[in-house]
Amino acid sequence: MNDEQNGHGSALTELRRRVADGVAQARLNQQQLAQRAGLGRTTVSEALSPRKPVPSAETVAALARALRLPVPDLLDLQRTAAQEAGTVTADGPGRPIGEWEPHDLEVHPAGPGTTAASSEASAERALPGYVPREHDRVLAEAVRDAKASRSRLVVLVGTSSTGKTRACWEAVQPLADQGWWLWHPFHPDRAQAALEQLHHVRPRTVVWLNEAQHYLGDRALGEQIAAAVHHLLVRPERGPVLVLGTLWPEYEAQYNALPRPGEADPYSRVRELLAGRTLAVPDAFDAPALSAAAVLAEEGDRLLADTLTRARTDGRLTQDLAGAPELLNRYQHASPAAKALLHAAMDARRLGVGLHLPQAFLTDAATDYLSQSDYDQLTDNWAERAYAELAKLVHGKQAPLPRTNPRPPRRPPTTTPGAGTVAPQAAGPQFRLADYLEQHGRTSRRHLCPPGSFWHAAHTHLTHPDDLHQLAEAADKRHRLEWAHHLRRRAADHGSTVALSRLADMRAKAGDRAGAEDLLRQAADFGSDMAQEREQLVRRWPYGLDPDGIPTLSWQPSVYVPRTPPDAS
Repeated sequence: MNDEQNGHGSALTELRRRVADGVAQARLNQQQLAQRAGLGRTTVSEALSPRKPVPSAETVAALARALRLPVPDLLDLQRTAAQEAGTVTADGPGRPIGEWEPHDLEVHPAGPGTTAASSEASAERALPGYVPREHDRVLAEAVRDAKASRSRLVVLVGTSSTGKTRACWEAVQPLADQGWWLWHPFHPDRAQAALEQLHHVRPRTVVWLNEAQHYLGDRALGEQIAAAVHHLLVRPERGPVLVLGTLWPEYEAQYNALPRPGEADPYSRVRELLAGRTLAVPDAFDAPALSAAAVLAEEGDRLLADTLTRARTDGRLTQDLAGAPELLNRYQHASPAAKALLHAAMDARRLGVGLHLPQAFLTDAATDYLSQSDYDQLTDNWAERAYAELAKLVHGKQAPLPRTNPRPPRRPPTTTPGAGTVAPQAAGPQFRLADYLEQHGRTSRRHLCPPGSFWHAAHTHLTHPDDLHQLAEAADKRHRLEWAHHLRRRAADHGSTVALSRLADMRAKAGDRAGAEDLLRQAADFGSDMAQEREQLVRRWPYGLDPDGIPTLSWQPSVYVPRTPPDAS
């Protein structure tokens, strides 16, 4: 007896047919399938039985992965089958919009916390009155489309602290009254959480991708996340949904840049996803917006009244509210040791190191940023005092360089070689540079090369392969060629497939074709497809340059002896 004869809908019949076909093609019995999918045998038996109810989304996803079937397609059938059976449950990620607090969604706090009068809460962080601007009109149109069952994606693009996240928060308020949910993929890792749960998003959900570079720009998962978001938007049965994101302009430019002929295209899906879906947010309030803010201030909004005393001339109200000017003031008037730490952190971030900066790296890197006079005056506890100075909060509850506690990734085991490899966590305390100071450093220090202590500290203390590879590339561009070589080797030692490929290229140019092949095999073991690069490398002329750019025939990169360059500044 089939599902339809049992009163089950056609979607469930089609779902079970596809799973059964997959089982037949894989030549598995139910016990083997249960082991491969990580499910109980009873669960598998009931999922395949026409006499049993609709299997859960988790069961369907596990079976699809085990049988190498398209997970999104089978989940769509599962949802439709659940609707037909009247067993739809609120099993998607997120919670009702009304249960969210804006600061939990990374809306910048503004001003000091205010004590709540209610005995139900000890304190509540206030938000200033909101002044709609032109981008808010476009956001409102997207919300109206979502209410009319048309899925939309809008990514707000603007510099740090310009009100992007607050605009998204204000935009979704009309959806709260209609029972919409909001999901902010964050734990334990933003990109991993997004990729694992996007296929489970229910209709009438806002997907909150604040700081979208952490999702779309992820080196390993960004393209897959872009594909999953696109699938969510274009499948009518999965909507309506509203996907909101924010980006800095430099990330938008990075994703939209077309590769040169023959180069890899790491952001092809991201670029297609963002096309026609970005919305610019200006740095400053225009005259009508300033007038509207002044009206709110006159009506009793003390936060706006306070910021208008400082920011009315240039119109940068949101930056002032978020504490950016005070951050800049703290940077400009920092002690020599504290400023050296900030310069090391600024250079690390602008050259490609991740958000979380190890204390040991920053401390060692900072020394050559000091003048000889300031260096001679350092006390034994100079670093402790400098970190304490930079941890003090400024207006907007931000600090120039606060300590952070990144959560360790917790991912399921995998049988795919290299796919489960997790970069080692840095030992000891870690710090994160304030967003506004990071962006200030990208502009003010863009033409400066870090001193020797920076490269030495990076080689000594950094362990993440992406960080090391990015710094190797940066050293190359700044003609710190020996440091580039040493950093690239360290990146390769920690599993960077890109660094392994570059080293293979260098060995091939030097005539060491066997060494190049060995490195490419190592890269393939980490999960990289190097077939094309292998074919290109083995046909190259075996003459090349050493890491310092000197023509040579005898240089052997396979003999690696770490050494300190004589002049790495």
